[in-house]
Amino acid sequence: MTEIAVVILNWNTREQLESFLPNILEHSAEEGVEVIVADNGSTDDSVAFMRKQYPRVRLIEFDRNYGFTGGYNKALAQVQARYYVLLNSDVEVTPNWLTPMKKCLDENPQIAACMPKMKAWHNKSYFEYAGAAGGFIDKYGYPFCRGRILDTVEPDRGQYDESTSIFWATGACMFIRSDLFHQTGGFDDAFFAHMEEIDLCWRIINAGYSVQYIPEATVFHLGGGTLPNDNPFKIYLNYRNNLFLLYKNLPEKKLFPVMFTRMVLDVISSFIFLFKGKIPHFLSVYKAHRDYWRALSRLKVKRRTNPQYTSNYPPNVYKKSILFSYIIRKKAVFSQIQQDILSRNPAGNR
Repeated sequence: MTEIAVVILNWNTREQLESFLPNILEHSAEEGVEVIVADNGSTDDSVAFMRKQYPRVRLIEFDRNYGFTGGYNKALAQVQARYYVLLNSDVEVTPNWLTPMKKCLDENPQIAACMPKMKAWHNKSYFEYAGAAGGFIDKYGYPFCRGRILDTVEPDRGQYDESTSIFWATGACMFIRSDLFHQTGGFDDAFFAHMEEIDLCWRIINAGYSVQYIPEATVFHLGGGTLPNDNPFKIYLNYRNNLFLLYKNLPEKKLFPVMFTRMVLDVISSFIFLFKGKIPHFLSVYKAHRDYWRALSRLKVKRRTNPQYTSNYPPNVYKKSILFSYIIRKKAVFSQIQQDILSRNPAGNR
């Protein structure tokens, strides 16, 4: 069995493979590491490019686009390795990037997954939106990161150079135990893309494991390669999947008040889109809620089969509203709120 499988899910990103794959192969060449490209039904020349330029790299091909969730689930079902590294095709890695993450999981059996420091490829002195220095959520399910709250991204001044327990690791670069990935159900295919890694990490935490941020490893993420942040379909996925995420994983006593509040906030958000003349975005929020209600019976089944529930939120959830803290209290950087998160989790730092 391979020790580490670095699995890159590709969909119509041939140019990114050409730009970033040489770097990934160069810095993942140690013994026991295999780099695999899983092509998610690309309609560009990604497959032809891989066959011509990288015939020795294992290529897994699918007949169509199964999304981030289905693509990875199908690919990882065909990969035998102790650890998986899920890596976007638009990530630049650095020398020895795998070593500290492997060391973390080797030495800490209670840690199921981890992620490196993620910085912006276009501006390498800043953290990157999608992962930064580790992911968290607030009481209403809004995700944010150490180093990035809403649209405020911090420069990296070494302020987050300690390893710490986090709530979610970014799917753009996630190092995870293969057995636990499968035992906890992998990604939920219904998500298709976006927030699936938060759902997976929440289930991992409910099952008694933890997720860790490893600053000794650094990667640089281009970002926005598949769907731009303002794309209406991306808006739809984010709103719908956030409702899926909350319904599946919230503690019982939090379920109704949080879902009700979140729906009210989403209605307000949709009308902000409408007042700005962003009709497709307004409709995306409506469609997200419509499809949430249509999926409710299936979500109830998934909720019943999820790992153990607690009477309250698990560790590393911000028990306040990140929107209120950011907009009203003007707390735009993680260091201003970290005591409300990490102090509640005595095992947060290693």
